[in-house]
Amino acid sequence: MTVRLVALVAGLVLYGFGCALIVLAGLGVDPWTVLAQGIAVQTGWGIGWVTNLVGLLVLVLWIPLRQRPGVGTIANIALVGTTLQISLGFLPSPTNPVGQAAFLVGGVAVIGLASGIYIGARLGRVS
Repeated sequence: MTVRLVALVAGLVLYGFGCALIVLAGLGVDPWTVLAQGIAVQTGWGIGWVTNLVGLLVLVLWIPLRQRPGVGTIANIALVGTTLQISLGFLPSPTNPVGQAAFLVGGVAVIGLASGIYIGARLGRVS
Protein backbone atom coordinates (compact mmCIF):
# COMPACT_ATOMS: atom_id res chain seq x y z
CA MET A 1 0.00 0.00 0.00
CA THR A 2 2.87 2.40 0.74
CA VAL A 3 4.22 2.06 -2.81
CA ARG A 4 0.77 2.76 -4.17
CA LEU A 5 0.40 5.89 -2.00
CA VAL A 6 3.80 7.17 -3.12
CA ALA A 7 2.80 6.55 -6.74
CA LEU A 8 -0.50 8.34 -6.20
CA VAL A 9 1.12 11.41 -4.65
CA ALA A 10 3.94 11.52 -7.22
CA GLY A 11 1.49 11.19 -10.09
CA LEU A 12 -0.82 13.91 -8.79
CA VAL A 13 2.05 16.31 -8.11
CA LEU A 14 3.41 15.69 -11.61
CA TYR A 15 -0.08 16.25 -13.00
CA GLY A 16 -0.32 19.65 -11.30
CA PHE A 17 3.13 20.55 -12.61
CA GLY A 18 2.13 19.56 -16.14
CA CYS A 19 -1.01 21.70 -15.84
CA ALA A 20 1.14 24.67 -14.85
CA LEU A 21 3.32 24.22 -17.94
CA ILE A 22 0.23 24.21 -20.15
CA VAL A 23 -1.26 27.28 -18.45
CA LEU A 24 2.01 29.17 -18.87
CA ALA A 25 2.24 28.17 -22.53
CA GLY A 26 -0.78 30.39 -23.10
CA LEU A 27 -2.00 28.30 -26.02
CA GLY A 28 -5.14 26.81 -24.48
CA VAL A 29 -6.06 24.52 -21.61
CA ASP A 30 -8.38 21.59 -20.87
CA PRO A 31 -12.07 22.20 -19.98
CA TRP A 32 -11.59 21.79 -16.20
CA THR A 33 -8.77 24.34 -16.23
CA VAL A 34 -10.79 26.70 -18.44
CA LEU A 35 -13.47 26.72 -15.74
CA ALA A 36 -10.90 27.33 -13.00
CA GLN A 37 -9.15 29.98 -15.09
CA GLY A 38 -12.42 31.83 -15.72
CA ILE A 39 -13.32 31.81 -12.03
CA ALA A 40 -9.77 32.90 -11.15
CA VAL A 41 -9.95 35.83 -13.55
CA GLN A 42 -13.33 36.92 -12.15
CA THR A 43 -12.36 36.57 -8.47
CA GLY A 44 -8.65 37.36 -8.49
CA TRP A 45 -7.92 34.04 -6.74
CA GLY A 46 -5.11 31.79 -7.95
CA ILE A 47 -6.07 29.26 -10.59
CA GLY A 48 -4.67 26.40 -8.51
CA TRP A 49 -6.70 27.37 -5.46
CA VAL A 50 -9.81 27.63 -7.63
CA THR A 51 -9.07 24.17 -9.02
CA ASN A 52 -9.06 22.83 -5.45
CA LEU A 53 -12.30 24.63 -4.57
CA VAL A 54 -14.13 23.42 -7.68
CA GLY A 55 -12.98 19.88 -6.95
CA LEU A 56 -14.28 20.17 -3.40
CA LEU A 57 -17.61 21.52 -4.65
CA VAL A 58 -17.96 18.58 -7.04
CA LEU A 59 -17.17 16.22 -4.17
CA VAL A 60 -19.90 17.83 -2.06
CA LEU A 61 -22.31 17.28 -4.95
CA TRP A 62 -21.58 13.54 -4.65
CA ILE A 63 -23.41 13.43 -1.30
CA PRO A 64 -26.89 12.84 -2.77
CA LEU A 65 -25.40 10.11 -4.98
CA ARG A 66 -24.28 8.21 -1.87
CA GLN A 67 -20.86 7.59 -3.39
CA ARG A 68 -17.82 7.35 -1.15
CA PRO A 69 -14.69 8.95 -2.57
CA GLY A 70 -11.47 7.02 -2.32
CA VAL A 71 -8.18 8.31 -1.03
CA GLY A 72 -7.16 9.01 -4.63
CA THR A 73 -10.12 11.30 -5.17
CA ILE A 74 -9.40 13.25 -1.99
CA ALA A 75 -5.69 13.44 -2.82
CA ASN A 76 -6.51 14.68 -6.32
CA ILE A 77 -8.54 17.57 -4.90
CA ALA A 78 -5.76 18.50 -2.48
CA LEU A 79 -2.65 18.02 -4.62
CA VAL A 80 -3.28 18.91 -8.27
CA GLY A 81 -4.45 22.49 -7.71
CA THR A 82 -1.93 23.10 -4.96
CA THR A 83 0.96 21.92 -7.14
CA LEU A 84 -0.39 23.95 -10.05
CA GLN A 85 -0.49 27.09 -7.91
CA ILE A 86 2.98 26.55 -6.42
CA SER A 87 4.48 25.75 -9.84
CA LEU A 88 3.08 28.94 -11.33
CA GLY A 89 4.99 30.81 -8.63
CA PHE A 90 8.42 29.61 -9.72
CA LEU A 91 8.21 28.60 -13.38
CA PRO A 92 9.15 31.27 -15.91
CA SER A 93 6.68 32.28 -18.59
CA PRO A 94 7.84 31.49 -22.11
CA THR A 95 8.54 34.65 -24.08
CA ASN A 96 8.31 33.38 -27.66
CA PRO A 97 6.32 30.89 -29.73
CA VAL A 98 9.02 28.22 -29.53
CA GLY A 99 9.05 28.44 -25.73
CA GLN A 100 5.26 28.35 -25.64
CA ALA A 101 5.19 25.26 -27.84
CA ALA A 102 7.84 23.59 -25.69
CA PHE A 103 5.83 24.28 -22.53
CA LEU A 104 2.66 22.96 -24.16
CA VAL A 105 4.26 19.76 -25.47
CA GLY A 106 6.17 19.29 -22.21
CA GLY A 107 2.99 19.79 -20.19
CA VAL A 108 1.06 17.26 -22.24
CA ALA A 109 3.90 14.75 -21.90
CA VAL A 110 4.16 15.27 -18.13
CA ILE A 111 0.39 14.90 -17.74
CA GLY A 112 0.45 11.69 -19.79
CA LEU A 113 3.17 10.22 -17.59
CA ALA A 114 1.50 11.49 -14.42
CA SER A 115 -1.84 9.98 -15.41
CA GLY A 116 -0.29 6.58 -15.87
CA ILE A 117 1.41 6.82 -12.49
CA TYR A 118 -1.57 7.96 -10.41
CA ILE A 119 -4.16 5.80 -12.18
CA GLY A 120 -1.81 2.84 -11.83
CA ALA A 121 -1.92 3.29 -8.05
CA ARG A 122 -5.59 2.22 -8.21
CA LEU A 123 -6.68 4.37 -5.26
CA GLY A 124 -9.72 6.14 -6.73
CA ARG A 125 -13.38 5.75 -5.88
CA VAL A 126 -14.49 3.00 -3.52
CA SER A 127 -17.95 1.55 -4.18
